[in-house]
Amino acid sequence: MTILQAIILGIVQGLTEFLPISSSGHLLLVPWLFNWHFLLENPDLNKTFDVALHLGTFVAVVIYFWREIVRLAGAWVRSISRRSLTEPEGRLAWLLIVSTVPAALVGVLLEDFITNTLGKPWMIGVAMIVFAGFMYLVDHIARLDRDMEALTWLDALLIGVAQALALLPGVSRSGITMMTGLLVRLDRESAARYSFLMSIPVIGGAAAFKGLEVARDGLPAGTATPFLVGTVTAAVSGIAAIWFTLAYLKRHNFNLFVVYRIVVGVGVLVLIVAGVRSGMGI
Repeated sequence: MTILQAIILGIVQGLTEFLPISSSGHLLLVPWLFNWHFLLENPDLNKTFDVALHLGTFVAVVIYFWREIVRLAGAWVRSISRRSLTEPEGRLAWLLIVSTVPAALVGVLLEDFITNTLGKPWMIGVAMIVFAGFMYLVDHIARLDRDMEALTWLDALLIGVAQALALLPGVSRSGITMMTGLLVRLDRESAARYSFLMSIPVIGGAAAFKGLEVARDGLPAGTATPFLVGTVTAAVSGIAAIWFTLAYLKRHNFNLFVVYRIVVGVGVLVLIVAGVRSGMGI
């Protein structure tokens, strides 16, 4: 892996983790598009670099939301000590935990199977287009008249179940949680903010879970630089993506992301039909 390749993949991870356009789909499509075989041919590098990308996006969301994290953590501890959920931020912290459980269970049990079996380029292209239609429909019928303080336990569970479905490459974790947020009547900015806060334990847990083996075995020879570059670029681009999304959704709907998803999905299918790239992967 070259430094340029590490930079490109780090930027792709950082942007697509938080924009509703599917990070897992893009991280499979970019090597497929440029015919990069190195991750398939070097399993140790693939595993190590995956940890770097998750670590980078985890750093991004923690840096951006550090004040809210401190407040939520403090309120959560107080809710336990007082055995009370009267404090809004303590209640929100518990709602975020409820939303995290389904994705954590599915991720541990099925992530490798889903990625290896359902991560074919033609499937990603179709998923990009289908979910674009779902996004457009939800965005235009949702009532958008609630904020995060109005969320119920059932709402949190529904958003969590939706997040578990995002393991399918091409769907988008942030996208499906935002859309489910809209379906339970959150305004666009609140849905995005809740989605990003939900990502903290999910991304952090994935980085820790996958990083344990890397920490035990040590970094493979020659991977230290790509690891560092991938982490830094994913963190920087992730912060930019979070800032852009929250600012954009204050005044706009999701049409920009709908159009982008359709363009990418159609482009992938055209390349496959034209024989430029295989629909089954590299």
